[in-house]
Amino acid sequence: MSEFWFYFDIGLRHVLDLSGYDHLLFLAMLAVPYTFKDWKTLVLLVTLFTLGHTMMLVLGVYGILNLNFEAVEFLIPLTIMVTALYNIFKQATKATKNNGNSFIAITTLLFGLIHGMGFYNFIKIDLTPQHEDKLMPLLGFAGGVEAAQIIIIIIVLLLSFGVERFTRLSRRDWVLVTSAFVAGVVLPLLISHKFW
Repeated sequence: MSEFWFYFDIGLRHVLDLSGYDHLLFLAMLAVPYTFKDWKTLVLLVTLFTLGHTMMLVLGVYGILNLNFEAVEFLIPLTIMVTALYNIFKQATKATKNNGNSFIAITTLLFGLIHGMGFYNFIKIDLTPQHEDKLMPLLGFAGGVEAAQIIIIIIVLLLSFGVERFTRLSRRDWVLVTSAFVAGVVLPLLISHKFW
């Protein structure tokens, strides 16, 4: 069981590490349109995201799927850009929050698969072939990632609440501003990638 907590700590620290800001940006874009009253929906989305990257970790670690890391370096920022643009489009068209919940859930799961490829690249160093029991480290890592993600969405919700409560910025404008900012941060990563 100590192995579980060892990898839990690795997963927690990996997500909360500011140098790996791509995961933080995706979670911020996922959370920013929601408020505390939507916490169940948001936790469900984050759990689907965790399920997606855990499935990809299992496929990679057990050698079921051969992962292309060059593609991942392009796809991860693309998931952030798509989510930011979706937020902007949704606010600009004044769509109601409940429109497209199934679409958001499925997309979040698929984006979790993509981010899982990036996690695999990180964790495979620790899970060498002589590691007989890979399941416990994988579960620990996934649990740590999930805990870190919940911490991040709570921070985003608190920040959104503070902005809405103590500034003149409306919720709609806050979502537009943060989404446009994140899109601006990610755009150079996409343009400079060797994919082009």
